Amino acid sequence: MALILCLYEQEVCGYPLSIFFIVFCTLGITTVALSVLVLYFRYFLRFDDDLATSIYHTFVALCYLTPILGAIVADSWLGKFKTIIYLSIVYAIGQVVMAVSAIHDITDTDRDGTPDNLTLHIVLSMVGLLLIALGTGGIKPCVAAFGGDQFQDHQAKQRSTFFSVFYLCINGGSLLSTIITPILRGQECGIHSQQKCYPLAFGVPAALMVVALVVFIIGSGMYHKTEPQGNIMLDVCKCIGFAIKNRFRHRSSSYPKRMHWMDWAEEKHEKLLIAQIKMVLKVLFLYIPLPMFWTLFDQKGSRWTLQATTMDGNFGSLILQPDQMQTVNPILILTLVPIMDSVVYPLIKKCGLNFTPLRRMTVGMFLAAMAFVAAALVQIQIDKTLPTFPSSSQSQLKLLNMGSIPLTVTLPNNDPFVIEAATASANYLTFEEESIQVSFQSPAISRTISLAKNKRQTLLIPSNLSAPMWEVTDDVMAKPEQGANAIRFVNGMAGAVNVSTFGSIDYSSASNYSLISNGKATFTITNGANTCEYSREFGFGSSYTLLIPSHFVWGPTCSESISGVEDIQPNSFHMGWQIPQYFLITCGEVVFSVTGLEFSYSQAPSNMKAVLQAGWLFTVAIGNFIVLIVAEIAQIEEQWAEFVLFASLLVAVCVIFSIMAYFYTYMDPAEIEAQFRDKDGTEESDKEELQMQKKDFVDHHNEDDEAKQSKM
Repeated sequence: MALILCLYEQEVCGYPLSIFFIVFCTLGITTVALSVLVLYFRYFLRFDDDLATSIYHTFVALCYLTPILGAIVADSWLGKFKTIIYLSIVYAIGQVVMAVSAIHDITDTDRDGTPDNLTLHIVLSMVGLLLIALGTGGIKPCVAAFGGDQFQDHQAKQRSTFFSVFYLCINGGSLLSTIITPILRGQECGIHSQQKCYPLAFGVPAALMVVALVVFIIGSGMYHKTEPQGNIMLDVCKCIGFAIKNRFRHRSSSYPKRMHWMDWAEEKHEKLLIAQIKMVLKVLFLYIPLPMFWTLFDQKGSRWTLQATTMDGNFGSLILQPDQMQTVNPILILTLVPIMDSVVYPLIKKCGLNFTPLRRMTVGMFLAAMAFVAAALVQIQIDKTLPTFPSSSQSQLKLLNMGSIPLTVTLPNNDPFVIEAATASANYLTFEEESIQVSFQSPAISRTISLAKNKRQTLLIPSNLSAPMWEVTDDVMAKPEQGANAIRFVNGMAGAVNVSTFGSIDYSSASNYSLISNGKATFTITNGANTCEYSREFGFGSSYTLLIPSHFVWGPTCSESISGVEDIQPNSFHMGWQIPQYFLITCGEVVFSVTGLEFSYSQAPSNMKAVLQAGWLFTVAIGNFIVLIVAEIAQIEEQWAEFVLFASLLVAVCVIFSIMAYFYTYMDPAEIEAQFRDKDGTEESDKEELQMQKKDFVDHHNEDDEAKQSKM
């Protein structure tokens, strides 16, 4: 016991030693693989964009709802320490379940790299996400408050610094997670086949969480643990519930009206509590438009990440994964928060402008709307680079000349054009017919080619036009996923060849497609007696047909005769163009979120801070639910139009909020509480005086009775 007391009193640089265990725990908790989640839904579980977005935002909404329950459990039942321990275990189990759900080899019986039973993986991932959301509910509201409990009265300055460091650790952990987990996801792993390593992306944060939990438990003997003292939110709910019920009972016009509907709770609850709830309700009324901001803000982890998958992430020596673009947000937060506090706000004040908290929040909402306008402009430019695929009533055809001489070709509804040797027609040609006549001028030959509806195809024209069979191959019908490149080889030589990764390819035939990562790739071509090395640089999201022509010659310069035909162009719009929208949304976050928390704190009664914090978290949850409603119901085909819709909705809400803010009267909760306490004190004094007068009267009456009895 003496040892524990000694450790508890031990300080490092004026800080309790226990604080360092809590800070380390915070770093472990915040390294969550949230940045790769929407890509896991999209490419591993094979959800479409809308469903992946909906599930992602449902999960985020739950993560902001469960802390309300966690705070009630901690304050009313278990206490902060036990709540953190128990629900951290739930959290860690959830992360482990997520890591297991991402192992494709569990159900990959045919060993082709694709899970054969997606239902099992979906069930495991949903269970894992539910456990993580429940665990978050015990961690988010308790860790910071538990850290604050470790300080004594004379350590007010250190306590303030701790909260700043705590916020820094949250953003630092988020930054590390956003950088590291996409790198882990980008690795290839597996038992029987190599695929993107989602198990590693989810497993490493799970291991860090377990380590953080162990360290937190080791420091148990040093912590100051306060006993549960009840949760003010329950008292508030009881008071509001009684006021509504009592008002309903006295709804008849025979009962006199009261100034505020909360006054109907006076029969059971203290006037001070009722006054405090009135102040809270006044602020909560202002919260009504706020969810729309979070509707836009949290899409940087879903829609914006999916947008980045169609962009070029080559920054020279640095190759960014689509989910790594989110690192811009925490970096800008760590930069902009001190700039706003130290430079921007003081400068605005010196200019004589009254930049009130509610005006700041209005500006923040407008900046978020402008961020989505920027995202829409980026999406329009991306759409210009995307291929146009045939509809269900159309076919598209490309012609590939495998010979050594140019060919003049005539097709229906097209002017004659020339295809050079070992090249293809410039673009895909679109046809409505089920079959077309392909004619050549020299030599004069015609062939009837059957086409497949809703498909892209390539006609392989052999060097010998008199060959009985001309092959028509099916081409890719979508941008390759996750920035990979769909590559295939076509053999125009007289004999079969073998190409590394692709296997044996017969004469006048095409190999299957293989997905190749960006960067330099080298292929080995051999016919058994000769070998040729062919290398090529690939970007992001392209598709190429690599032709080994009929005039191919083995030797040191063999690779020069191999030509590449671009079927789908690589992502050409650079990922750096997302930076303006990230800058605008982060500026909006700093101006809106930080100011909103400060405003809520200043307008809340001393014992109602947690109630407003719960209300703030609730707006975030509602905002995420709005996203999934729009994604599932609106069904807008053009992504840029959806971005414009969200921006327009936020501008409309911004106007409504500015009107509400104009009529809002700022309060001093301490002054209002003092008035009620003084009034209660006066009433108590009056009661005490009446009781004293009554006591004196009774005592005097008793003395008279005693005197009478003595005389008798």
